[in-house]
Amino acid sequence: MNNTSTSKKLSANYKNYQAKRVSHWNQIAKKSDEWKDCSKYYRKYLQKILRFVVPPEHRVIEIGCGQGDLLASLKPSYGVGVDFSAKMIARAKNRYPNLRFKHADAHEINLKTDFDFIILSDLVNDLWDVQLVFEKIKALTRPSSRIIITCYSKLWELPLRIIRKFGLAKPTLSQNWLTVEDISGLLYLADFEFIRQWEEIIWPMRTPVLGTLLNRFIAKIWPFRWFALTNVIIARPCPAPVPVLESPKVSVVIPARNEAGNVGRIFATVPEMGSGTELIFVEGHSTDNTYQTIKKAINANPHRQSVLLRQKGKGKGDAVRLGFEHASGDILMILDADLTVSPEDLPRFYDVLTSGKGDFINGVRLVYPMEKKAMRFFNLLGNKFFSLAFSWLLGQPIKDTLCGTKVLWKKDYEKIAENRAYFGDFDPFGDFDLLFGAAKLNLKISEVPIRYRERKYGTTNIQRWKHGWLLLRMVIFAAKKIKFI
Repeated sequence: MNNTSTSKKLSANYKNYQAKRVSHWNQIAKKSDEWKDCSKYYRKYLQKILRFVVPPEHRVIEIGCGQGDLLASLKPSYGVGVDFSAKMIARAKNRYPNLRFKHADAHEINLKTDFDFIILSDLVNDLWDVQLVFEKIKALTRPSSRIIITCYSKLWELPLRIIRKFGLAKPTLSQNWLTVEDISGLLYLADFEFIRQWEEIIWPMRTPVLGTLLNRFIAKIWPFRWFALTNVIIARPCPAPVPVLESPKVSVVIPARNEAGNVGRIFATVPEMGSGTELIFVEGHSTDNTYQTIKKAINANPHRQSVLLRQKGKGKGDAVRLGFEHASGDILMILDADLTVSPEDLPRFYDVLTSGKGDFINGVRLVYPMEKKAMRFFNLLGNKFFSLAFSWLLGQPIKDTLCGTKVLWKKDYEKIAENRAYFGDFDPFGDFDLLFGAAKLNLKISEVPIRYRERKYGTTNIQRWKHGWLLLRMVIFAAKKIKFI
């Protein structure tokens, strides 16, 4: 059989497949007001989850929007719903006149605009060609767009069939039962990059106390999470590197407390990057002559663009925020003044960020062998424990939470700062404020292994037992704000 006849056969099969589904969902739309089913709790819970992922006042499109309840719950500044059921679209327009609704098939969607968020909620299970739909929605994206997909777990195929047989949920036609790996592979073929995934909802029926316990807590814990009903997947368009003609400026923020002996090496070893590199020193209540030493070094290096700030608050986190506030660069970097991370490694962070391979670049000290006195044994154990804890919390692999070197775009930091009220001023170190904020904004976190060096001057400002207990408290705090929502 030649390709043309195969194409015609597939086209005929597709039209037959879609016609049955259009008829089915039109009938569901007619009966929606009289339908009494237990899935209302599930849909409300799903709305709550996606409101956490999608902040209000953004451009949002939902493909397969039904009568528009989920889209409306996200409070978009510009919201568009698309569905192949004319009856569902009519209901949506009547219910939410402030939103825009379009009667169209997901396989043939053709809109001349882009969106911050593209939602496919419980849709991939019902599509004829998932890859084709992913390819179609690519035209609706910009580099910063995020694709949010929810889909049923294959483990629930039989339970859902039984639930629907007894009339406890709306009936469906035959479904695709795709795994997370299947969807990840199809996203890759359509030129999207998988960011993170997690499971939600073990008990999809309204049951006071029990439902909260199972869905808010138990569903997030191994091994129970494997029995969850819904997978939530976040992806982004595959990145493109920043054009050379748009070479960005870099600001390197250097918190410095009792680091006078390292100042000269900082000026000598921090390389010029992009269209220019700005050094921002934030001196924090030193008991040695760090402030005076930095001031002399700035005068001795007039060829380097440098800023010296004196910290009024306490802690590295406060110093970083002050430095970022005064930064003029497009890219923000943190470099600890103890130079245990070599300044010569900074261009590697720059390259990963500008290549688009990550939105937030985190240094990792736990890959290569360290110099003998770089990290004490119990500090190493603590770092490994917190890397596991935060990987679970954030849904992305984080091998080293406490490496001082972190790099991100200034525009993304400004969004993190705008959303800081959600977490509050809880982090004296600054690392977790940035990591939590990046995860909340669905930024792609990428890690760069570096060789961790022994401190050559001064002593560490970290008190491992006191600060270790503080870190543990922050894990519990983060679990409440990120995981157990």
